Amino acid sequence: MRAWLRIGERGYSGAGQTGEADLYTLREHRLPGGRDLLLYGRAVHDEAPGLALPAEPSGAEPHLRWHPLQGEWVAYAGARQARTFLPEAAACPLCPAKEGRLGEIPFTGFEVAVFENRFPALAAASAAPVLASVETAPAAGRCEVVVFSADHTGGLGSFSLDRLALLIEVWGARVEALGKTYPYILPFENRGEEIGVTLHHPHGQIYAFPFVPVRAARAAGAQAEAPVVARLIETADSALVLDDDGEALALVPPFAMYPYETWIVPRRRVPGPAALRPSEIEAMARLLRRGVRRLDGLFGRPMPYILIVQTAPRGFENSFHMTIEIRPFLRDANKLKYLAGVEQGSGVFLVDVPPELAAERLRAVSPGGEA
Repeated sequence: MRAWLRIGERGYSGAGQTGEADLYTLREHRLPGGRDLLLYGRAVHDEAPGLALPAEPSGAEPHLRWHPLQGEWVAYAGARQARTFLPEAAACPLCPAKEGRLGEIPFTGFEVAVFENRFPALAAASAAPVLASVETAPAAGRCEVVVFSADHTGGLGSFSLDRLALLIEVWGARVEALGKTYPYILPFENRGEEIGVTLHHPHGQIYAFPFVPVRAARAAGAQAEAPVVARLIETADSALVLDDDGEALALVPPFAMYPYETWIVPRRRVPGPAALRPSEIEAMARLLRRGVRRLDGLFGRPMPYILIVQTAPRGFENSFHMTIEIRPFLRDANKLKYLAGVEQGSGVFLVDVPPELAAERLRAVSPGGEA
């Protein structure tokens, strides 16, 4: 099935500018074993499919166990031990299909692809074991992989503004669709072997949880009590601001938990990316690219990071203010930020670089290229 979805007016400069409303298309395809594959793009995708990787044999289903001391669920998913680990580029399962190689996407080209994870930590069909010593529950959620590009190289700092805008729109579309079934949706990207990435192809993931995790509930509750993010924007110290694009802001939060932590925030309160206006999407895309470029330029190497798109849990849509948060894992050129004894044992983060100094150093890095 294909659907044209209108997203509104664009104003990007450069090649391809038409001044007219851009469109993205959605093509739905079914992979072996019944997993969904969704292809998003500006152009209609009508290529005939080729062969894809066969379905995984059924194995142990993921499940949840309640941690009585922490008051939160822990997910167990033994099948994830078998996931693909750092293959050569020629064997990358996220690259477009070609003769002699089977992958997850049985087409020779695509723009942004989303598919159900072959090795999910949450799955709709999961069941929970009965254990005498601990409460259990099915891990009845959904895990998706978001492939940012058909190109095996590159990343958020090198993509075109239109590709980043499309990615933000895809995040919004998936949060909106999955949110009809699940109470909390988390789009994210893990980047760099230092934090456990197992595939180098530029991609992220989306987890749809059957419950609202403790940290998300705590953040949503804080925003329900007071407009925390709006106040952060309104009272932002100029020493912490990296870029101001009018409709969006990039800054180091004054309460950063990681050295060089960077937030991309729309000025207008919206619960998630689906509610962003086209001009806001453009501003967010521009600042996201500049933010990643600053981080990559800081130590002259790709910054390992976790990127999180914070969206409203169900029931908090009228008070939650979305953010895109980048948590870097280098505190110096060759020094990783480890979450060690104090952080793991107490939950109290130790930050080696004060936010004001981090922002000063990041501002000194030219993001280069198109503004």
